[in-house]
Amino acid sequence: MITALYLAHLNPVTNAHVEIINELKNKADIVKIMPVIFKSDKTEINSKSFPFNFEIRKKMLTSIFGDSITITEDYTFFAPFKKYMPPLLSPKSWELRKQILKNVQGDFFSYTGDKTEGYMLKLYRLKPKIGQRRTLSATTVKENIYNSALGKATNWKNDVPQSVQQIIEENWEVIKKFSDSEDRTTRVLGMKFPKEGWSD
Repeated sequence: MITALYLAHLNPVTNAHVEIINELKNKADIVKIMPVIFKSDKTEINSKSFPFNFEIRKKMLTSIFGDSITITEDYTFFAPFKKYMPPLLSPKSWELRKQILKNVQGDFFSYTGDKTEGYMLKLYRLKPKIGQRRTLSATTVKENIYNSALGKATNWKNDVPQSVQQIIEENWEVIKKFSDSEDRTTRVLGMKFPKEGWSD
């Protein structure tokens, strides 16, 4: 029994994500998708970089894959997020690894399309397999969605599955809320965190 772990933002789920997950389904018996979550106590923190909450992203994934994949909340950071730094030296970062693997049985590997991220996954003994980086970026898709909300012509609908397009349109208030707001995130060692909750 082989389990594939896919830790990702998935904000939103794009055609590139679908390609990756389908490839993982061909390589593993179980595919566990872990959309990253940032929480302060029990409240999820969302921002311009992370507009859609876990439940919306889970709905996006389920609309495409049904129950052929497992979607978990195991990749969750709890505020203050700075306690996970520095990686490897912070006990909290190892607690996160334990949390990610808590229900994983048998052999497993993690997937990434990023060599730097692959190096970190290797240090945490998450057995990374580094795939080919997709040209379609979720960040670009997200920016196109925001531009659309601001009245500009974009082709974002071509970059997501139709069911995801419908879910995004059902949650258009979320897009409008963040479309012209400041991007309140901080990048630490290549990873983005919400500024809210960083040092609370």
